[in-house]
Amino acid sequence: MYSQSTHYSLGLDDSQLQGQVPAIFATDAGPRTSAHYTFIPTHRVIQGLRDAGFVPVQARQSGTRKSSPGHARHIVRLRTPRFELTLEDAIPEVVLLNSHDGSSAYELRAGLFRPVCTNGLMVSLGDFVSVRIAHRGDVVERVVDGALEISERLSGLSEVVRRMAGTELTEPVREAFAREALELRYGDALESGYRWTRLLNARRAADIGADVWRTYNTIQENLLGGGLLRRSPSGRMTQSRRITAIREDVRLNAGLWDIATRYLAAA
Repeated sequence: MYSQSTHYSLGLDDSQLQGQVPAIFATDAGPRTSAHYTFIPTHRVIQGLRDAGFVPVQARQSGTRKSSPGHARHIVRLRTPRFELTLEDAIPEVVLLNSHDGSSAYELRAGLFRPVCTNGLMVSLGDFVSVRIAHRGDVVERVVDGALEISERLSGLSEVVRRMAGTELTEPVREAFAREALELRYGDALESGYRWTRLLNARRAADIGADVWRTYNTIQENLLGGGLLRRSPSGRMTQSRRITAIREDVRLNAGLWDIATRYLAAA
């Protein structure tokens, strides 16, 4: 389960954020945090980012059995007017991740958003700067500095995306990409029962094509979006579930970006 809210023209105001992602407005830290943990609510960090020109455009949080909704892991995607450029069919963003249960630091990553399918992508740590800030001291200024650092480098994504869109892959290579992606999620593609070629079935006309960019986006949506059919060992037809856990979302997104850039380099 997760909550999500999106408003891309003006950004999300506090009432929208609070109604959909209560963890942003936590009033204290979770009981599992240590004595060295400094509690600063994500809302205060977002206000600092707003003051620096960043606009929150999407936010969601994971459901959790280990902590209350007010301490759950959450993710906020932000944009800045300085970078309203579009890379192919995607918009660059700064992605903020946090939780108040002691399970993670503040983390900032580069991201891409595809309006065509309201799908969020995240760039791998290996190819782009990522900033992690521990819950110690006043983190607001350091988070803002990290967001500015990432935003200054977002334009560097344009060359990577342009090359992806202009690089064609053969069908055997696309199938190898899909198999790696399936193994990324399930560990053993054969034992999972899913056919990796199904990951290559485009869900919309905009994704039809054999270039790296469209192949990557098609696989990403199929792998994370759920709905893949398989026959269980008992013979019953089942389908994969949509990824809603934020930690797994980040892991798969980063791993898929790694695979895509590796195939781009090899082409």
